[in-house]
Order: sequence, then structure tokens, then C-alpha cells
Amino acid sequence: MPGTSGHHRRPGRRLRAALGAAATVATAGALVAALPAGAHADRGHGGGRYQDVQLLSFNDFHGNLEPPAGSSGQVTETAADGTKKQVDAGGVEYLASSLRTARKGHPYSITAAAGDLIGASPLLSGLFHDEPTVEAMNKLDLDVTSVGNHEFDEGATELARMQNGGCHPTDGCYEAGQTFEGADYPYLAANVTDEKTGKPILKPYWVWKQHGVKVGFIGVTLEGTPNIVSASGVKGLKFGDEVETINKYAKILDKQGVKSIVALVHEGGAPASTSYNYDCDSPGAGDGISGPIVDIAKNVTPKVDALVTGHTHQAYVCTIPDPSGKPRMVTSASSYGKLYTDTTLTYDRATRDVVRTSVKSPTSANHVVTRTQEKAADMTALIGKWNKLAAPVSSQAVGYISADIPGRGAGTPEEPLGDLIADAQLAHAKSLDPKASLALMNPGGVRSDLVFKASGSEGDGVVTYGEAFTVQPFSNTVNLVDLTGAQVVQALQQQVSGANEASPKILQPSAGLTYTLDMTKSGANRVVVDSIRLNGAAIDPAATYRVAMNSFLAGGGDGFAALGQGTNPLVGADDLKAFNDYMTANSSAANPIAPPKGDRITILK
Repeated sequence: MPGTSGHHRRPGRRLRAALGAAATVATAGALVAALPAGAHADRGHGGGRYQDVQLLSFNDFHGNLEPPAGSSGQVTETAADGTKKQVDAGGVEYLASSLRTARKGHPYSITAAAGDLIGASPLLSGLFHDEPTVEAMNKLDLDVTSVGNHEFDEGATELARMQNGGCHPTDGCYEAGQTFEGADYPYLAANVTDEKTGKPILKPYWVWKQHGVKVGFIGVTLEGTPNIVSASGVKGLKFGDEVETINKYAKILDKQGVKSIVALVHEGGAPASTSYNYDCDSPGAGDGISGPIVDIAKNVTPKVDALVTGHTHQAYVCTIPDPSGKPRMVTSASSYGKLYTDTTLTYDRATRDVVRTSVKSPTSANHVVTRTQEKAADMTALIGKWNKLAAPVSSQAVGYISADIPGRGAGTPEEPLGDLIADAQLAHAKSLDPKASLALMNPGGVRSDLVFKASGSEGDGVVTYGEAFTVQPFSNTVNLVDLTGAQVVQALQQQVSGANEASPKILQPSAGLTYTLDMTKSGANRVVVDSIRLNGAAIDPAATYRVAMNSFLAGGGDGFAALGQGTNPLVGADDLKAFNDYMTANSSAANPIAPPKGDRITILK
């Protein structure tokens, strides 16, 4: 069968006592299994009817072995009095310690993830095609994960290597005499099929067994993955509907006698609060979560007992009713290993299913991976080993900044670091073609902040190659195309309409391009066309403009079909090289680059 049962472990690897119960996921104030009067769940290895099982989960790790810098490495916490504070979190040394501590006293425990463990990774992992992250996940005893969109950044063949092992086809082996062994845990890709055969490219499901307890896991990524991954990464693949796929395999598992099922879904939502400890089921909270995962959860068969989700990098533990109206838990643990979700599941040996009722109890919650706890020594050694290999490249200074330049953590549609990257791409484009007049950068391509006072031995304000790599890890090229003024306007409108209307993707503009977004309106009308100016002049719909962008956008990625219609293409250098060259040419220790003001887009709310 496509979903092999039991542990996916190589001989000789320590097998920890694991799971025994399937899935309901309650919230910090959420759903829990309510047992019949007088019945008690067993936490040990007893043979009672009910068995407590611990489900630990996380998502969107993105190769962040070292603690993420700046706001990317913080979570928001709301205190009992309503005040909020930022808490430093993340780093695999602390994630491993947190998970190992959480497992104590829980002989039935399983650790699962919901995709994007690799891809868009900082240099320490990305430089080595994420082999260090897979090695780290093996060491912290991850049991199973779904694929995410970023698992396809380097294509299906490279993803298969992540699963099965073997040295990189181009770079070879990174350590003499050492062959990459691959993941000890199964990657699940139920809705990712080969266009020719129609079969899943990896296992669609996996069954965990322990002392008569069976729990099935089905893994899917978002159907829209081809829209947010380079075309080369998804060539020859088909991405199916999440609900249809989960329901199909839930039926198969049920026929096999597996009644307890957890869906690992790399698609997510937006909670009403950014605090990791927000109770979205609290009285008066209303709809505590919105976004694609809501419709998915409402339509996935009741045979599935819980959904562990990701992709949106948000933190939530919420109940969403299944099609029968019964509450069902949906969780997500932010990103970058800053949080993990700890859930108690209650398995009924008589029915072989999870007991799900409407009774509320605080049996599931997100927990901070704090940096005040003891580091996991084996992870410290792992980081040290790979840092030694990366040091000749990562420590090189490429430029200087005068203060933090917020990127992904800016919290605003226009990010100062996004503007800086766009300026760098325009400068590179002009070196290739003096007619280049503007550049546009996709916000999802800005993966971190540039921090003035970084950790380690570097001086304040120094930007190293490793830090720059963390910001732009995708190895896109800077492309130049001809677009009409009408197509430029259409691209700006596509930021806030169509597929991007519900969750706008605001392109980061190079200096000289200014306009107004009126967010009180809807769809394409949010772009105030009369306000669009390039170097002070109105955009001429009939004129031709030479526009720079990365290869992902030039292929129409992120829903920007207008950008994919460019003509007269010219392919430039790697986007990271363009950025580093710009930093080196335009900054020095005596004259560092100041953060852009982020005032190229005027936003009306």
C-alpha cells in the first residue's frame, strides 16, 4: 500500500516510545475528548479502554537552525491584564530541548509537522541544500511531515533526495567519506501527483502503531503551490484539491481499520490576534480565524479528527466545526521553530477512534520555544559542524547599514528592506541595459530583516554574506522585460485583486515609482490609477517601460499574470549577487546605508 505502516526508522536508530491515540486537537481553552462518567485515560502502557496520547507539532521551520534574527525571532504574548510583549524564541537547540522536555512523562508521544521544513532557508542550511535541517529533524525525532510549497523549490527530484538520501548531484558530498542519509521520517504528499502516471510522488499517508493503537496521517500542501513556486520546481507535477484528497485517503484508511486520522495540511489562516496565546474560542471572539483553512476544515470529512496546519506563519489553536457540526481542532505553531503545539488526544480502544465531544478543556496550546532554557548539546554540535563548513563564505562582509532595516518583520505592506532590494535590482538592470526604468520585488521573497547589531563576532552594522543570503535565499535571477504602461498598471492592480484580493501581495517598488492604495475600496479599484508616477511623470498606458524583477515574478508568480506577459527578455545575474554588489558599491563603514523611508506607497485605510 502507498502508506507504509509503522515507524520509518533506519536500523540502529533509537526508537522512542510513541503514539497511541488519534487526533482531536483541543485549544488553550479548546476541545478535548470527554470520557464517559467514571472512565479515565491511561497515560502509561496499560491496557485500559482509553489511552492519552501526546501530539507535538510545528510547521514552517524553513531551515532556521540558528535563532532567527530581529522580529523574525520573536513571538507576541498577551498577559492576563491585556498587555503585550515580544518574546525571543526559536533556534533548533531550543526546539529540541523543548520537545524533549515536553515528552517526559508521556510514553505515548508523536511529533508531526505541516510542511516547509526546508526551502527559503538561511545560509547555514540553504548553502548545503538543506541537508543540515534534515539531519536536525532526524535528531529531534520528528515522526512525520507533510510537504509544503517550499519543499518544491528545487524540484521533485531534489525532494526525493531529501527523503531517500544520496549526495547532491552537482555539489557532491559535503563531508569526506559521509553520504547524506536522507530523512528518517516520511514526507507525505497525497495531493501531489505525477502528471503522466497520476500517482502521488511520495507516500500519501502513513500509519503509526503502538500497543494496538493506530493513528493515520494524511499530508497535503496547498493546491495553489504552482502559483508560488518557480515553474521549474513543479514541472511535471499536478497539485490536487486539498479537501477531495484528504477525504479520499481518509476513506481508504477507514476501510483498513484506521479510524483515528490527523490531516497535516500546508495551508493556513489568519487569527484575529497575533498573540500566540490568543484564545480564538473565547466568549465574544466571534470568528477567531479566517482564511483558506476555514473552508478546508469545514469540508474535510468527519473521519478526520484534527488538522495540523501551516503556510501562513501564524499561531492559532481553534475549533472549527466539521461537516457534521462537531467541533474539530485546527492548529498552527507560527514559524521558524519559535513555537510548538502540545495536544492531548484520547483514543478509545473499543471504537479505535478519538473521542470528540463539545466539552471544553485546556488540553492543547501553543508553547514558546524560549531561549532561556538549556541548549540541546547535539544540536549545538550539529550547528558548529555546518558553521565550520560554511564559514569561508558566510562571514564575508558585503556592506554596512546604519540601523535595522525591517523586511519580513516590518509589519507594513511596504517594507524598507523590500525597497532596498528593488533599488539593488534596478541598479543591476541599468548595468545591463541603461533603458531600465523601474524594478518590482515580491514581498514573499524578502525572508528576514537586516539587523544592525547581529549576534556573533561581527561588528555592529556589518552585513555579511550569510545575513544577505538569509534575506534572499531563492537563487532567482534578475530579469528585464518590456511592459506597456497598461501592463504595469494591471500588475499593480493584481496586488489587491483576483487571487490576491483577500490577502494582498504588495510589490516592493524601486525609487521613483510612487502611487496610492485606497484600502477602503475593493479589488482593482484600490489602486488609484491617477496617482501612479514614475520619476514624477504619469504612467503612459501606451508607452513601453523596461522593468526589472526576479525570475519568479517574470514567470507570473504570486498571481501577477501581467508581469509574465513581458517581452524582449534579458536574464541578468543571481538576485543575491545583485544585492551584494549594490551593498558593496553603495556603503562603507564610514558611510553605511540608511533604512529606506518606506514612503513610496501611500496607503489609505
